[in-house]
Amino acid sequence: MHAGRLDARLVQAPRIPGRCLCRSGRRLEPPRPGMSDASTAQRRAADPQASAWVAASAGTGKTKVLTDRVLRLLLDGASPQRLLCLTFTKAAAAEMANRISGVLAGWAIMPEAALHQALVTLLGRPLDPLADTALTLRARRLFAQVLDTPGGPRIQTIHGFCQALLRRFPLEAGIAPHFDILDDREAQVLQGAARERLALVADADPDGALARALAEISPRLDEARFDDLLADLLTRRGPLEAALAAHGGGLALAKAVAHHLGVEPDETAHDVLARACAEEAFDGPALRACLEPLLNAGSDKDAERGALMSAFLAEADLDTRVALFPAYAAAFLTKTDETPVKTLCTKGVETRYPGTRDVLAAEQVRVVRVRERLRKVATARATGALMVLVAAVLEDYRRRKAALGRLDYEDLILATRRLLEETGAAAWVLYKLDGGLDHLLIDEAQDTSPDQWAIPRALADAFFADVATWTPERPRTVFAVGDRKQSIYGFQGADPEAFEAMRQHFAAQVTAVGGRFEGVPLNVSFRSTRAVLAAVNAVFARDPARDGVVLAGEDITHVSHRADDGGLVEVWPPVVPESRAEAQPWKPPVERIRTENARTRLARVVAQRIHHLTRSHDLLESQGRPVRPGDIMVLVRRRGGFETDLVGALKALGVPVAGVDRLVLTEQIAVMDLIALGKALLLPEDDLTLAAVLKGPLVGLDEDALYHLARDRPAGVRLWSRLLAHAGSASVYGQALAVLDPLRALAARVTPHDFYAHVLDGPPNGRWRLLARLGPEAEDPIDEFLALTLSHERVGPPSLQGFLTWLEQGGIEVKRDLDQGEPQAVRIMTVHGSKGLQAPIVFLPDTMGKPIGSEVLLWDHDADKRPLPLWCPSRADRDDIVTELLEQARARRDEEYRRLLYVALTRAADRLYVCGWETRRAASPDCWYHLVWDALDGQAESVEDPQLVADGGPPGAVLRLRVPQVRPVTPKADAERRGVAPAPAWLTRPPPAEPRPPRPLAPSHPDEEPPARSPRADSTVRFRRGRLIHRLLQVLPDIEPSQRAQQARRWLARPAWDLDLATVEALTGEVMAVLDHPACAALFGPDSRAEVPLVGRVGETIVSGQVDRLAVREDGVWVVDYKTNRPPPSRVEDVDRGYLRQMAAYRAVLREVFPNQSVHCVLLWTDGPHVMPLPTTLLEHEANRLLGVGR
Repeated sequence: MHAGRLDARLVQAPRIPGRCLCRSGRRLEPPRPGMSDASTAQRRAADPQASAWVAASAGTGKTKVLTDRVLRLLLDGASPQRLLCLTFTKAAAAEMANRISGVLAGWAIMPEAALHQALVTLLGRPLDPLADTALTLRARRLFAQVLDTPGGPRIQTIHGFCQALLRRFPLEAGIAPHFDILDDREAQVLQGAARERLALVADADPDGALARALAEISPRLDEARFDDLLADLLTRRGPLEAALAAHGGGLALAKAVAHHLGVEPDETAHDVLARACAEEAFDGPALRACLEPLLNAGSDKDAERGALMSAFLAEADLDTRVALFPAYAAAFLTKTDETPVKTLCTKGVETRYPGTRDVLAAEQVRVVRVRERLRKVATARATGALMVLVAAVLEDYRRRKAALGRLDYEDLILATRRLLEETGAAAWVLYKLDGGLDHLLIDEAQDTSPDQWAIPRALADAFFADVATWTPERPRTVFAVGDRKQSIYGFQGADPEAFEAMRQHFAAQVTAVGGRFEGVPLNVSFRSTRAVLAAVNAVFARDPARDGVVLAGEDITHVSHRADDGGLVEVWPPVVPESRAEAQPWKPPVERIRTENARTRLARVVAQRIHHLTRSHDLLESQGRPVRPGDIMVLVRRRGGFETDLVGALKALGVPVAGVDRLVLTEQIAVMDLIALGKALLLPEDDLTLAAVLKGPLVGLDEDALYHLARDRPAGVRLWSRLLAHAGSASVYGQALAVLDPLRALAARVTPHDFYAHVLDGPPNGRWRLLARLGPEAEDPIDEFLALTLSHERVGPPSLQGFLTWLEQGGIEVKRDLDQGEPQAVRIMTVHGSKGLQAPIVFLPDTMGKPIGSEVLLWDHDADKRPLPLWCPSRADRDDIVTELLEQARARRDEEYRRLLYVALTRAADRLYVCGWETRRAASPDCWYHLVWDALDGQAESVEDPQLVADGGPPGAVLRLRVPQVRPVTPKADAERRGVAPAPAWLTRPPPAEPRPPRPLAPSHPDEEPPARSPRADSTVRFRRGRLIHRLLQVLPDIEPSQRAQQARRWLARPAWDLDLATVEALTGEVMAVLDHPACAALFGPDSRAEVPLVGRVGETIVSGQVDRLAVREDGVWVVDYKTNRPPPSRVEDVDRGYLRQMAAYRAVLREVFPNQSVHCVLLWTDGPHVMPLPTTLLEHEANRLLGVGR
C-alpha cells in the first residue's frame, strides 16, 4: 500500500461519499454498496421459512434482526408459545420484548396506510391489496394474541429458561421441587464453609486420602494461595464436574492423569531418582573413563563438569546418589531452564580422548529423560492431589446446597443439561412445554459456553428428530446471531471453536430434514462513522491483529451506513515514566522523592481533554450540538487503578462522572476506614485497629500525637485506657475521645445503617473528613457502602458485629448499571462491561499492557475423548505435554486479547481517542497500542497537538484520521448543557436539630393521659361502638335521607360486628337522631367533607390528624369532631382538656390554611344529640399552651 494513502476498502460507506483526509490530504472516494444491500441481508436473516446463522459485526443491528424475525414468524402464523429466544443478559431480553410489544401495539392502532407501509418495510416486498388482506388483519390481531398467550413469546436468558424448566421438571432433574437460587455472595459463603471443612476432615484422619493430598499440595502453595485456587476452581466447576463424572471420582481421575502422562499413579520423585541412580541405569565405566580427560586435559568448564560427575560416580550409597543427582544433572543441563547444554566438552578434550563427547551425549539424553519423567511425576501427583481435594469440596458444597434446597447459577445449566441429555427426557420436556417448540432463537451466540450450547442443541435435536410433524410450509427453524470477533468471555467458558462447531451442526441438521439453512453476514454498521471503521478495518487487515479475530481468508471490511457524518480517530504518543531524580547527599535518607507516575499523568491528561470537550464549544458534528459528559465513555482493559485516578481527576475539574462500573468495596480506602471504625468501637482493646482509626481521617491524630499516646505504657495497658484518661480535656486526645465515645454508645443501640449514616452525615462529619483526606473519588465507595448497610438489614439481624462479619466473609463487588437511560455523566468501565453499549466519544487509555499468567488448569483428553485436567504450579515441572498445552492456552489468551481490542474500538460512534502509558518494561510489539499505531502510521495524518502538550501530555506526533461532516445538520441549542453548580453550604454542615416534637403531633392522641374511666367499663365494646358510629356518620350523609335508616340497619347487622338486634336499633336511632337534628343539618350539608386529613406546621411544631367533618361555608370554616361519651358533659367547662387541645390544634392549622376566614370548632356529642360550639378564647389559650402560639 502506498504510504500516505488510506486503503479505499478501509473507509467504505453505503451512500454518497464524503471526504476522508489522510496524510496525503487527498480525497478518498471508494465504491460503496447501497443501503439496500444491508436491508436485503437483514431480511434474509429474518426469513421465517429458513434457519439462519447470522454473523453480525459490531453495530450492524442484530437486535433489529432478532426482532424482525420474531415479528415475521408471528405474521407467518407461528404460535407465540412455540417460540423460544435465549439471550445473554436480562437487559437484552427486556429490550427485545419491549421492542416486539411496541411494534405489535403500534400495528394494532395505526392507520391502514401506515400499517401497509410498515409491513412493506418489514417484508421487503409490495403487498397485494387482495391477497394480503388476511396478513394485515393478522398483524392487527397479533398484539391481542400475544397478550392472551400465557407468558407470551418466551424471551429469556439461558439461566432464566433453565430455572423455569427445572421448576416444571424437578423430579426428572433430581432436584428439590421448591428450590431457591443462591446469589453470588451466598454461594461464596457456602463454598468457603466447604473449603474450611476440608482441613478439619483431613486433621481427623491423618492417614486418609484428603490428608495425603493436602500434604502433597502444601509444599507447592501457601494457605492463602491454596484457598484462592479452590475458590477460582469452584466458580468454574462445570468442566471439572464433567471430568470427575466421566472418570468416576477424584481418585480415579488422578489415576487417569498419571496414565495419560505415562507414569504410575503412586510413583514418586524418589522412585524415579532411585532407578536413575542405580549402577545398572547408566554406563558407569564409560563415564568414569571420561573423568580424567575432563579434570586434567580440558578447560575450567570441563573441570567443573568433571568434578560434578566425579562426586556422583564415586558415591556407592544409593540414597546419597539420589541426593547428589540434581548437582550431577547440572553437568548436562543449563541452570536457567534445565535444557541440554550445547558444549559437553571442549575440542581439546575430544581431540586427545576421542569418544568422550559421545559418552557424555548419551548420558545427557538419559539425564534429560529422567528430568522429564520427574516433571511428569510432579504434575501427576500435584494434579491428582488437587482433584481429590476438589472432589471433596464439591461434594461438601453440593450437600450444603441440598440441605438448604438451593441451586447456584452453574447448577441451573448443569442440571438442565443432565435433564436433557442423560435422562433422555428432551422429547418429553418439549412435549410438555405447551406442546413443543417450533422455533429456537439464540442471541450473542459467540458468548455461549459448551455447557450452555448443550441445552439448545438437545432441544433442536429433539424437534428435528420428529420428522413426522415436519412440513415444508411450516418448517421448524433454528436461528442464531453472533460474531466470532466479539467472543471475549473465555473466562466464562465461551469458545469460538464451539461457536463454529455449532454452526456446522445446525446446518447439517436442517439440511438433513430438507430445510433451508442460510449463513448471513452483516457488515454494514449503523453505529460508527467512516473514520472509526477505517481505523478498525486498517488494524484488523494486518497480522498479527487478525489472528484469532477472523478466520483465515475471511474479509473483515466494515461498511459505514453513516457515510456523510463527520468522525475522528486520534492516536496520541504514549506517556513515558519520568526518571526519578537523585536525592542530594545532605538530605535525610528517609526522604521519599515523589514523582507522578505515567498512569496518573495520563489520567490527568485524559481528564483535561474531556474537560475541554464538555466545557468549550466543541460540537458533536453529526448531531449539531455541544458535547455532553454523557457522550463520553472511557474503557479500560482491566481494573488496575487508572479508573480511580481518572475519577479523581474528573471530579477535581468539576466534570460529572458516573464512577466505575464495578467496585470491590473492601479494597477501597474510605471503606477500610469505616470498617476499622466499627471494629475499634466493638473492641477498643484492639490497639492496632484503634491506632489506625486515631490516625485516619475520621479522627485525624498525627504521627507524633499517636506516638506520645502509645509510648511508655505499662504491660497490659491498652491504648483505649490511655485515651480514657483524657476524658473532658481540651487536648487532641480529649477531642478524639469526644468523637469516639458517643459513637461507641450509639453503635450498641442503632442499626448499622443508622450508625454509619450518623458517622458520615451527623456531628462527626465523617463524609467531609474522608473526602478532604482521600479526594472526591472516595464519594462513590462511601455511598455504595452506606447502601450496603441497608442490604444487610434485609438478610439478617441488624447488628454492627453481624454486618462487619457479613462484609468480610467475601469481597463485596458492587456492580453498577451505567447503561440505564440516557447517560448524563462520563462513564468509565471495562471493555467487558461495555459489551452491547456504545458512545459518541470513546477513550482507550489502557492499551500498552498484555494479559499475564495462564489458566489455572490445562485441559487435555485421553484416548476415549474424556476430559483430563492438568495442574502444574511450578515452571520447573513443566513437561512436554504441559508445555504444549500451555502454549495453546497462551495462544487462545492472545487471540481473545485481540478480540477484546475489536470490541473496544467498535464501541465508538463518532470519535475515538487511543492513548497509553509505558512502564519501566518496554511494551510488547503486539500490544493494542502498537497494533493501532502501526496500522495507521503512514495512512493517517501526522500532526502536532499543542493543546495535548499544554495539558501535560507527551510531546510528539499525533496520528489523526478525520472525516468532515457532509450531511447538513441544523445546530441545536443544548438545553442540557450547564455548568456544575457549586456545592450547597448544607452539604458539609451537620443537619439542624429535629423539629419539636420529633414526630408530628397527633391531636387525637394527646401527650397527657386520657381521663379516668370506670373500671367496669368494657373498653373493647366502647371503642367498637365509637368506631361504628363514626363510620355511619361518615357515609350516611351521602345517601338519600329516606334510605339512611335502612342502610344503617343493614350494615350494623353484618355478622362481623356481632351485634344483637337491640344494639343495632339503638345505634341506628342514635345516628339518625344526629343526622335529623336541625342544628346538625348544616354540618352535614353538600359543602362538607368527611374524614379530612390535616397536616401542617404551626411555629416549630408539625401537626397531623384527621378531622371527622369539615365544612367550608360563606360564614367560615366549621370543624366538627364526633364524641360518643355517655353521658356527655353539658357545659364546656366540663369537657376533657384532651378534647380541647385536639380542637385547638386543628384550629391553629386551619387558620394557616384559611387566613382570611374565621374557624369555628364544634364538638358533636352523639348521645342526645348535643352540639357544643367551643369558645375561641378557650381554644386560643389551649393552643398557646400546646403549640407555643396564640391567636
